[in-house]
Amino acid sequence: MRATDFWERMEHHLGASYVDSWARDYVLESLGERTVHQALAAGEDTKVVWRAVCEALNLPS
Repeated sequence: MRATDFWERMEHHLGASYVDSWARDYVLESLGERTVHQALAAGEDTKVVWRAVCEALNLPS
């Protein structure tokens, strides 16, 4: 998944005004206790991060 697709999906589910805050502040256990931004900066694949977000928000993958 391309980064632009990832962020479009994030914005769709969280809203434009909340997505960046959530991605910076919400720690995901399945990403090694990292936030979305931390995981992506560390080189984690966007598909892996998206699956973790889906799990955390109870979204269909």
